[in-house]
Amino acid sequence: MGNCCERAGNFFGPQKNTNVRVSLPAVCFVWQIAMIVLFGVFIRYDEESDAHWVVYKKDHNVTDIENDFYFRYPSFQDVHVMIFVGFGFLMTFLKRYSFGGVGFNFLIAAFGLQWALLMQGWFHSLDHTTGKIYIGVESLINADFCCAGSLIAYGALLGKVSPVQLMVVTLFGVTLFAVEEYIILDLLHCRDAGGSMVIHAFGGYYGLAISWVLYRPNLNQSKRLNGSVYHSDMFAMIGTLFLWMFWPSFNSAITDHGDGQHRAAINTYIALASSVLTTVAISSMSQKGGKLDMVHIQNATLAGGVAMGTAAEFMITPYGSLIVGFCCGIISTFGYLFITPFLEKYLKLQDTCGVHNLHAVPGMLGGFIGAIVAAAADESVYSKEGLINVFDFEGDFANRSPGTQGGFQAAGTCVSIAFGLVGGAIVGFILKFPIWGDPADDNCFDDEVYWEVPEDEETIPPVLEYNNHMIHKHQEISESNFSVEQS
Repeated sequence: MGNCCERAGNFFGPQKNTNVRVSLPAVCFVWQIAMIVLFGVFIRYDEESDAHWVVYKKDHNVTDIENDFYFRYPSFQDVHVMIFVGFGFLMTFLKRYSFGGVGFNFLIAAFGLQWALLMQGWFHSLDHTTGKIYIGVESLINADFCCAGSLIAYGALLGKVSPVQLMVVTLFGVTLFAVEEYIILDLLHCRDAGGSMVIHAFGGYYGLAISWVLYRPNLNQSKRLNGSVYHSDMFAMIGTLFLWMFWPSFNSAITDHGDGQHRAAINTYIALASSVLTTVAISSMSQKGGKLDMVHIQNATLAGGVAMGTAAEFMITPYGSLIVGFCCGIISTFGYLFITPFLEKYLKLQDTCGVHNLHAVPGMLGGFIGAIVAAAADESVYSKEGLINVFDFEGDFANRSPGTQGGFQAAGTCVSIAFGLVGGAIVGFILKFPIWGDPADDNCFDDEVYWEVPEDEETIPPVLEYNNHMIHKHQEISESNFSVEQS
């Protein structure tokens, strides 16, 4: 028995080879060729993007302005910027991992959106008569949403995994996302326009479960690099501002045209504004001198948008949106102050970006807020036609009551969490095999492992090593050796 344990220990041991010269090109080439083949077999333009649109217009007496492209493309642009610029730059806070933050975010999203078009197509829009998947602009938005789940998971793993591992995380993440989305939106018939459940709760807990399985007991050997410098925090703040500005588009992008889309944008806009003030308040209160922590401002200010995802298109009222943002700004900031250190110390959970506080918990709360608002809906607020339109009470669900809908919304939240935790644990064990080229514990959070880094960026001024996103900082002042020339 002892020999078996010793062999297992050696198999998962600390010996690391980070050379991905063979594995990374092989994965990228093989998987991209597979995408070409699968797209050739399954993917076709839908009726609004096909050349037969001219015929369709004549037959249905419509004009070009009624093409869904003109309704959805502005929202698609905003969501696309959030995925590639917002998420990417938000992860550049680490002093020596900005290339990895933006570059690997780019890689994940580029592969993920292709796989998402296939997976979501198979589950949602496969034409069983032709065996084809027909895509349009709304398909592109949904594919970006699907990628967001894997990008959120990346936040928990930032700096600790190889690009090959991230491709595996994305492959399974998109697959799990498509399945849980089908269960929640189609089978349970939940409403989740902004993805509090299917995107944020799932992505957050998926990444946390992987990080827990991949726990690194000696990660403190890379502690010097697990923090930010002045300019890296400024770059991360660019990501925050892009996300903050475009989040109303994110939550309203795939809602019904008209009042639903309008209401979703308003509710998200208001909730985001409210979360900024409470984040600043709690951040200032947490320090003896009343100074603000950039970690909180970069992340907790977005919690209102996350929590508003499910209820955004409901009649939650403007002051209700303010309350959601108010509470989530407080909860998220407290998470960075107390919960993240607790999780690392006692549950051995290393969460680089704090996705537990920005995505997992606000996403879970957003799901349950949506359940409460749905259960409280009645005709005096929505009108009979409004209830049918907002909750899609048609067909097999025509006789569903708002109270029942609320119960299913709560069940959907639980499904997303379960898929994230169980799926993440399984993927984490797959990633423990020593074949992926991940860095050693003393070599994490460093771009030099996987990137060519310019010479002038190889030194880190000790005076700028001030910020750590993992551990609540104590006010420590370290002495630096400087000499001042007497003139």
